[in-house]
Amino acid sequence: QVQLEESGGGLVQPGGSLRLSCAASGRIRSINDMNWYRQVPGKQRELVAHISSGGRTNYADSVKGRFTISRDNAKNTVYLQMNSLKPEDTAVYYCNAFISRSWGSGFSEYWGQGTQVTVSS
Repeated sequence: QVQLEESGGGLVQPGGSLRLSCAASGRIRSINDMNWYRQVPGKQRELVAHISSGGRTNYADSVKGRFTISRDNAKNTVYLQMNSLKPEDTAVYYCNAFISRSWGSGFSEYWGQGTQVTVSS
């Protein structure tokens, strides 16, 4: 069994910062791509940031220059540093990862349970 556990969400004022963490646990051989998505009620889940196993990153246009994704492969953890937060960043944030559990098996997609981020004064 593989689990992704997010932490770090909460309430922050506009212009503030938050750091989300997502740790993968369980039987893990290798982790490929890791991503952060977000979703607001009534809208589709959108990709916010992506990081490859080699550290290449991509961001949604709406967060470029404000958010930074990083990973610690030794800890099987991905982070999202969010600066200059805006009310429109309010959403449930989900981490997502492609994980291989054993030699000879492919990569399967896993999701965290989500963490609420609210940007409001």
